[in-house]
Amino acid sequence: MHPTAPTWTAGRLLVHRVDEVAFPAHTGRWLLPAATPKVVDRAPWLRPDFAAPDGALRLASHTFAVEADGLRVLVDTGVGNGKTRANPAWHDLDTDYLDRLAAAGFAPESVDLVVLTHLHTDHVGWNTRRDGDAWVPTFPRARYVTSRAEWEHWAAADMEPARRQMFRDSVLPVRDAGLLDPVDVPEGGAEVAPGIRLLPTPGHTPGHVAVELRDGDRSVVITGDAVHHPVQLPRPDITSCVDVDPALAVRSRRALLASAAGTDTLLLGSHFPAPTAGLVVTDGDGHRLVTAHRVAP
Repeated sequence: MHPTAPTWTAGRLLVHRVDEVAFPAHTGRWLLPAATPKVVDRAPWLRPDFAAPDGALRLASHTFAVEADGLRVLVDTGVGNGKTRANPAWHDLDTDYLDRLAAAGFAPESVDLVVLTHLHTDHVGWNTRRDGDAWVPTFPRARYVTSRAEWEHWAAADMEPARRQMFRDSVLPVRDAGLLDPVDVPEGGAEVAPGIRLLPTPGHTPGHVAVELRDGDRSVVITGDAVHHPVQLPRPDITSCVDVDPALAVRSRRALLASAAGTDTLLLGSHFPAPTAGLVVTDGDGHRLVTAHRVAP
């Protein structure tokens, strides 16, 4: 028996957090090296949920599973099981992710749409599963969407071996099955299903998108890696060691946070640990997160 997935609402939309794995304590030091314990100390609201007593950042991998107007939609698919990865924390995982997904009501064959905020290892892994010696799409009925700019960048890139491996086992099998659907994402965003809009947030990768879920006047924004951790709300200038264009990533993050600040838009962090969700409020020269625990019955 799995615990019930935490769930939030946006009008009639239901958004479930389906957990995959918590990242090791040292991940934050590697990923966001400028987010030192002294920086964490200046934002006491980060503890205890988002930072440990010693200032180590808490980070996790999960999927947001969305029930939207009769569709079953996944936003990002985590690291995946049984995959050869350079990062020891992600190598050859064996988690019960698919059981958790099914317990939330999202059996693989029921999924209609998979939205990929970008094509990094910890966001595409469950795109595929092993079938004998082959990697096949985990969600065989789904349309897998990502921004065209993201797909074209990596398709033309001279990738290092670890990234080529990830593409071979988690991206190209979806493309080869005819399920990958790159979409143009203009400045105003692109609707890929009723109430589901891709928002351009480049910088972490060239075609990175956040995802807006909206029903009437209620909305949720899923950050992808435009915001890795809540420490970036008071300090949006803190960049990731794997940002392709750090300066552009900062501009995208500032714009995303400014658009949510002072509104009823619920921010869901793609790597935020529990409670994961909150409202963005202005705090001095930056922002803070007023956390929102599970709100759906």
